[in-house]
Amino acid sequence: MSNEAKKFGSFSGVFTPSILTILGVIMYLRLGWVTGVAGLAGVISIIVLAHVISVTTGLSISSIATDKRIRAGGIYYMLSRSLGLPMGGSIGITLFIGTALSISLYIVGFSDNFLSIDAITSLLGLTNIGLNHIRVTGTIVLIILVIITLISTNAAIKTQFFILGAIVLSLISILAGILIFSPETANPETIISASEREFSFVEIFAIFFPAVTGFTAGVAMSGDLKDPKRNIPAGTLIAIIVGFVVYIGLAMVFFFFVDHKLLVNDYNFLVKIAWIPFLVIAGIWGATLSSALGGILGGPRILQAVAQDKIIPKILAKGHGKNNEPRNALIFTFVLAELGILIGDLNIIAGVVSMFYLTAYGFINISFALEKWASTDFRPSFNIPIWVGVLGFLATFFVMIQLDVISMLGAMLILVLIYYLIRKKQLSLAMGDVWQSVWASIMRKMLTKLDQKQLDERNWRANILLFSGGKSSRPHLIEFAKYMVGEHGLISNFDLILNTTSNVLFPKHKQSIPEDEMKGDEGVFSRRQECSNIYDGMKSIAATYGFSGVEPNTVLLGWARQTEDPVGFAKLLRYLSNLDMNIVMLDYDSAVGFGDFKQIDVWWRGGSNNGNLVLSLIKFIKTSFEWRNVVIRLMIVNSDRTKEPSIIRDTNEVLDNMRIKAEVRIINNDEKLPVNHIIKTESANADLIFLGIADVQEGHEMEFIERADFLYKDLGTIALVKASSFFKELHIGL
Repeated sequence: MSNEAKKFGSFSGVFTPSILTILGVIMYLRLGWVTGVAGLAGVISIIVLAHVISVTTGLSISSIATDKRIRAGGIYYMLSRSLGLPMGGSIGITLFIGTALSISLYIVGFSDNFLSIDAITSLLGLTNIGLNHIRVTGTIVLIILVIITLISTNAAIKTQFFILGAIVLSLISILAGILIFSPETANPETIISASEREFSFVEIFAIFFPAVTGFTAGVAMSGDLKDPKRNIPAGTLIAIIVGFVVYIGLAMVFFFFVDHKLLVNDYNFLVKIAWIPFLVIAGIWGATLSSALGGILGGPRILQAVAQDKIIPKILAKGHGKNNEPRNALIFTFVLAELGILIGDLNIIAGVVSMFYLTAYGFINISFALEKWASTDFRPSFNIPIWVGVLGFLATFFVMIQLDVISMLGAMLILVLIYYLIRKKQLSLAMGDVWQSVWASIMRKMLTKLDQKQLDERNWRANILLFSGGKSSRPHLIEFAKYMVGEHGLISNFDLILNTTSNVLFPKHKQSIPEDEMKGDEGVFSRRQECSNIYDGMKSIAATYGFSGVEPNTVLLGWARQTEDPVGFAKLLRYLSNLDMNIVMLDYDSAVGFGDFKQIDVWWRGGSNNGNLVLSLIKFIKTSFEWRNVVIRLMIVNSDRTKEPSIIRDTNEVLDNMRIKAEVRIINNDEKLPVNHIIKTESANADLIFLGIADVQEGHEMEFIERADFLYKDLGTIALVKASSFFKELHIGL
């Protein structure tokens, strides 16, 4: 006896369970009514529209299946390896619930038909068939099907062959009865209500659509297939095509050869017109039982795959025997299906079941579209255009909205809740998922758009090139950079390490600072890099880092009050100014820090563009939690009292245009006091002071540093700014 696991091919493992679910109760009990009510054009339109979803989803599944190795779990495995564990897991769990409840749906449908046959009720001595009779019958049938599956999957698969044979014989009996023997069908027994109300296209479509929701039944058997990459596309697509041909063919035969009143008034007309009625009954039973059996085979395998990824308890991942059959998951599936049978009402569970399947189909299509569009690793042997997935996604959710908005919202709510719970577990796959490629592709598109459009002052935001010297040594610089960008700009933080040797300290792949060192700094992209001279390194990075669309526009660094190379620092400032970048230098007073975050003083001469830059930065600073209650004061030193009214008027106009609330304070310097003395006196209570700096003149670098050190010492925490030519000059009172 071979110890190798039994594997199945395209026909037995994929086509058979799929076609048995497709050719189900809708074909036997509703297709004639749909044809009679909708007419030939209507029924063909409904069948074609329904198959738009099944064909696009089948093509998407086939493409995904030929790209990666497909293991147990079917659709769940595909989606989790594409969209990631949180999203794939949430869809997988909801799909399992839908599959388990569909077992209840099919078995309750079987029980209802079984107990409607007079010979059976007479044999069993039953009268007044009620809900409890359906529950008992359904429970017995479920137990029998589970026992068959527990014996072996192989036995269940072989059982499906007999059921498929019964369906084929029933179709032959139907066609023979209609086309050859033409039995008398007058005076049909009325099953449907006698009301003659009109049914809308959407209502009829909703009744028919479950007929095409079974084509993924074979995909769930992926772990038991000989070659999933070949078996899934072949079996799935052939099942869809055969189902389409059968439905179109039967609809046309019904329309042209069956009495219209019979179609509209009798759900069970096929039993009356069939050549051998017993074969139709056998087909109905076979269709319902095979669909239930397909769910019993596929549902536990979905659950087992989800458990193997540690999303749900591991006990459900355990397999038994050489085929690794999911018996623990099967027992759980049995319990859930039994709960559905105890409900006993098809109308309660049918809508939710359809929504769960449709949700999965929609995400299969969008998963393929995302992989096709963004993933560099997506190379399927079964290649189809991206619009197939997009069309399937749009069609699926359009149908969901048309069928039942409440059920759709309910399914989505459950999906989101499960996604949130899985996300909290912080599970991830070693192989990664498609989202990194999606974000990269979106970024590429957006960068192209940004590069093509000139930035204006209204949309300006600070993209900061930060030389922090490391988070541990100067964390205030990183914090100040985050205040300056708010929730809009970017921060590229470089930690430069002096390296006088020729060896490379940090190869390219090691330059990114580990996430744990930068924890909590969202929006800060940090690199650690060595250089032989710190200021030369800053120049090189400022000149080359970034590219059009997201290039840095503002350099932030600390004021080098204690630098060993003041001339080199001054030359750096002149170089950055020549690059036409905004320069912000933070002279941080460690004794007071940013104080109480209550007051910012902006000292403004009124005739440069530095004030324009500062006010633009303050818009973002005020959005931070720490500075949310800050009072902004515009401090203007005036040497001519006659200009005070015009200065106030012009300043208020600027503030109004920029929609910034600030106090305007004019300091009339009649006594010609030194500016630093005035600043120290007037801004003694300020938590942050903004000051403009002059240009660094070549050959006067040391003089610039000494003068700045003298002017700005002992003022508290100050930010020295030098605006680029991007900002217009604002002439206040001039």
